[in-house]
Amino acid sequence: MNPSQRLPDPCINICRMDTAGYCQGCRRTPLEIGRWARMTDQERLALMAELSDRRRGATRPVASAAQA
Repeated sequence: MNPSQRLPDPCINICRMDTAGYCQGCRRTPLEIGRWARMTDQERLALMAELSDRRRGATRPVASAAQA
């Protein structure tokens, strides 16, 4: 991937931490949020796959979090 094809940041501007320590919007930890800009493309792809699993397992769907 060249720089113009980099994965976009998964932030959806719902930046509140839940009791499990994940952002209610993107489901990342504070460490993952801070590291995003320094991650390699491979690290980002791996994290995006993990985030999909986290979103499926979330007790409150991300879409409804935007309405809270």
